[in-house]
Amino acid sequence: MEEQVKGKLYDSRQLRRLLPYAWPYRWTVLLSLILLTGQTLAQVVTPMLTRVAIDKYIVKKVQGFDGFLAILNPWLPSDVWQGLTFISSIFGLMLLLRLVMEYAQQLAMQYTGQRIMFDLRRDLYAHLQRLDVQYFDRNPVGRIVTRVTSDVDQLNEFFSAALVTILGDIMILAFVLMAMFGLSWQLSLIMLCVLPFVVVTTMVFRKKVSNDYRRQRVAIAKLNSYLQEHVSGMNVLQLFNRQHAAKRQFQSINGENMEAWKSSIVAYAWFYPVIEFQGLVSLGAVLAWGGFAARDGQLTVGILVAFFQYAMRFFGPIQDLSEKYNTVQSSMAASERVFAMLDEPIHLKAPGNPLPLNDDSSIEFRNVTFAYKEEDWVLRDLSFRVAAGETIAIVGHTGAGKTSITNLMLRFYDVQKGEVLVSGQNVNSVAPTVLRSQFGVVLQDPFLFTGTLRDNIRLGDESIDDASIEDACRRVNFWDFVQSRPEGLDFKVHERGAGLSTGQKQLVSFARALVRKPRFLILDEATSSVDTETEQRIQKALDVMLTGRTAIVIAHRLSTIQKADRILVMHRGKLRESGTHQELLRDRGLYWRLYQLQYKNQEAPTPLQK
Repeated sequence: MEEQVKGKLYDSRQLRRLLPYAWPYRWTVLLSLILLTGQTLAQVVTPMLTRVAIDKYIVKKVQGFDGFLAILNPWLPSDVWQGLTFISSIFGLMLLLRLVMEYAQQLAMQYTGQRIMFDLRRDLYAHLQRLDVQYFDRNPVGRIVTRVTSDVDQLNEFFSAALVTILGDIMILAFVLMAMFGLSWQLSLIMLCVLPFVVVTTMVFRKKVSNDYRRQRVAIAKLNSYLQEHVSGMNVLQLFNRQHAAKRQFQSINGENMEAWKSSIVAYAWFYPVIEFQGLVSLGAVLAWGGFAARDGQLTVGILVAFFQYAMRFFGPIQDLSEKYNTVQSSMAASERVFAMLDEPIHLKAPGNPLPLNDDSSIEFRNVTFAYKEEDWVLRDLSFRVAAGETIAIVGHTGAGKTSITNLMLRFYDVQKGEVLVSGQNVNSVAPTVLRSQFGVVLQDPFLFTGTLRDNIRLGDESIDDASIEDACRRVNFWDFVQSRPEGLDFKVHERGAGLSTGQKQLVSFARALVRKPRFLILDEATSSVDTETEQRIQKALDVMLTGRTAIVIAHRLSTIQKADRILVMHRGKLRESGTHQELLRDRGLYWRLYQLQYKNQEAPTPLQK
């Protein structure tokens, strides 16, 4: 299962592909690193202030700061209260600087993460629009949406909350260790004795949580898939009284998701206390040895207190790095899935020197053999020609290859053998955008987008004005519905055309096709799912649409194609019969048998008028 892809903690290939997305924001990332370094230094300085406050002004055993902070010694007052006030002021300034720098650093990295997400989603969506139709035929919509949404979100976690933070934790560990060894190498070695136990605990936790993460991904994928399927089919669920069975099944899937999360909760519940316990054990050992050493004068009380402050800072980054491990691992897995989509090849490429379409509005198939998969042929040695202005109908049993013919005309797929010609040009030699702009297509299941009627007819083509839309609506007998709504063309259409009847959605599709004044028209079962009254309205619309155009009409209901100029009868991917309605009936072949089967118990036919 794809959701179980296990990302590596360090995947150089994925990192090399991710980092270019951060390159445009390199100065923001650099600023974040500078601010992070400032935060780290501020954390290292504050225990030094504590040491001097105790040893110089309370215990009075040292003269001032050591190391790079010695530049402050000339400014140290000799008076105790003034000295403590001075050091407290510096301490407060360090806290304030940490606050400001942490705010600015978080803001910078969150900004960077959001910008990178924006760029990635832009590239993904642009690539999706260029991909072939066959990609969407073999990939579920839910998986594609997950790549563009949740997987990109996971990469935001990597850039905004993991990448720089990991560097910060490493810097804190390094600076704290150097400061501790500078104060007392003996205390440092005592504290580090517990480090092997911390490493073992962290490795066990990491392995446990990694397994839980994969279980969660699988459980969430199953949960989302189940919800999408059953919410979409809720009417069928209620119609067959399957609510209780569906509820039990959902409880089972939901339970798997809960158990996966409970397991990780348990892991986090024991990890933090165990690390804290190990840290306290090391601090207890430090206190025991340090107390005797301070009593014997081997180190000062200020050093012991400062060392304690450093030790408290030492275990926090270790815990944080353990958490970030899973963030990095899941980000690598997410990047692998995202880049797999970006790497999806575009098979149907535009020709290098595209040829223009001439004025000949003909369509021709020459010995076309085609399969969606390997040699599972859908069309076999198919040849026919549609003259300019001719209306042909294609009929046949389900799976005969009717819709495949239209897919090849529009070059959604390439043929394995033979060639398809539109306006005398091989479709492979014409730019796909130019080719498809010449076709008006009306499908059996009209697809409407969320928006207005105007948006759904125009489909983003700003050259189409309201007058053209009104004219198209009038010619397909849809304008009376538009006028009946107070909003007119601004009538709101919801997801997949909710708010409109099937017939009204189909008329929108007709208007959408007609408003572009196409030279070729494809009707794929355009009237198969509407009522008789709406079909009559559509038939009148067809009279307008077919005039002066080359048309391909695919239909199961033979009543809609009897007046076509020619009828092609497909069977198992081959053209078996061709002729007019009356000619085919006289031949008493496959078409005649289809006609007999349909009209034994059907109403009188309603012919297609050209």
